[in-house]
Amino acid sequence: MSWKFTAYAARPIIEAALIAHEDATDWDAEIILAGSEVAEDRPDDWQLEAWLPRAPEPADEAALAALFAAGAPPIIMEQLPETDWLTLSQQQVQPIRAGRFHVHTPDHPPVAEPGVTDFTIPASQAFGTGQHATTAGCLTMLTHMKAQGIVVRNFADIGTGTGLLAFAARDLWPRALGTASDIDHVCVPVVIENAALNGVPLGPRRGELVMTIAEGMDHPLLTARGPYDLITANILAGPLIALAPEFARHLVPGGQLVLAGLLETQEPGVRAACRRAGLRLAARLVVGDWSILWLRKRTRVRV
Repeated sequence: MSWKFTAYAARPIIEAALIAHEDATDWDAEIILAGSEVAEDRPDDWQLEAWLPRAPEPADEAALAALFAAGAPPIIMEQLPETDWLTLSQQQVQPIRAGRFHVHTPDHPPVAEPGVTDFTIPASQAFGTGQHATTAGCLTMLTHMKAQGIVVRNFADIGTGTGLLAFAARDLWPRALGTASDIDHVCVPVVIENAALNGVPLGPRRGELVMTIAEGMDHPLLTARGPYDLITANILAGPLIALAPEFARHLVPGGQLVLAGLLETQEPGVRAACRRAGLRLAARLVVGDWSILWLRKRTRVRV
């Protein structure tokens, strides 16, 4: 049995609620939140949706209402029919093309085009099928970096989810050491399965990928395998701000950092934290409401 809350409001109000959700330290992890346009022809009308895997309690509705600083709009509550959400999501997820990559679920055929790398990523409990603007934007940015002549011998993907960005980095720089990490233990079997599906070898040597569970950069393996030429992190704006000094510390002088998971309205805060850590902006990409940042570590800086 699952339930859904829905609240409709103007885009700035929903975005502010999403930011408040990021800052809520006592948020129930069972409640999944998302904001989106109501319709393509109504870009200023948004909805905030919250999914619960159980019957809601009064405290759940109160927690959602508390995200709205100026008073919550009406909140609609509905019980959802029993559905195989994994199968349904796989059927609805369409292939994407981002940079030199074509990403699709097993329900769609691969492509065989020169210069295009095909990845099969099933819908799963982990984030990162390529459909979200932040993931697709990172694939585009990484492709651009390769075209600009960036050389990577050692990379880390923080918050790897399905492993897609780590797979892409390995494809672009096939002789690099690769490390992927996530805070969620469910990602380990997901990454192992996806690596097998896509012919990505797992292991500690060059051209292979190591997967671990870590909170941010706080893990002996991440420290031992660094410093890195490239770190990618598609997470949330709050953690990106908090981790900026750690990212800088684990990069070689002149190393590259790709950040995503931040709304364009959150970009100034993330960039300011990176600037304080000795990271300067090299390029930015905006996809919908989301910013993707490419930054470089200054060659002479104390971190």
